[in-house]
Amino acid sequence: DRVARGTMSLTAHKPYLDAIRKTLTAALCLENFACQLVERHNKPEVEARTSKELLLNPVVISRNESERTLVEGSVNSVRISIKVKQADDLEHLLAKKFVGFLTQRADNFVVLRRKPVEGYDISFLITNSHMERMYKHKVIDFVIQFMEEIDKEISEQKLSVNTRGRIVAHEYLKQYI
Repeated sequence: DRVARGTMSLTAHKPYLDAIRKTLTAALCLENFACQLVERHNKPEVEARTSKELLLNPVVISRNESERTLVEGSVNSVRISIKVKQADDLEHLLAKKFVGFLTQRADNFVVLRRKPVEGYDISFLITNSHMERMYKHKVIDFVIQFMEEIDKEISEQKLSVNTRGRIVAHEYLKQYI
């Protein structure tokens, strides 16, 4: 049952994830570009926003109202912000705790930002120096797999919480039977 559910979810997400993959493939054509204001500095333009001509138009890819991805590109960096699906209060709480757990360990994920962009749950910042050290297709695969896994993990945690609640309620109500 769990395997069938995972396959169905993957199939339902395929067009959304394909759109993100194609957008990232286009956006991750980064090059080394020194800061125009301060000599010998190389800051991610998507964060610094010092020159409008160095920024690409931001792209929002939406699966539905509660699940979307923002890709902001520039000449030397790309910021990817993800809003995780949160259908109810339990999913909202689980997503918040899970994302908090990950952002506290942002040093272990080279491209993860500690603070997400306003309105999103988690953000990645990929710079030209990351692309010089890593393969482009592997970075894209990481982001896509991360998105698949975070959805799957939150769904599994929700099932686990509901199962525990059902068992606790059953044990509690046994004393009245």
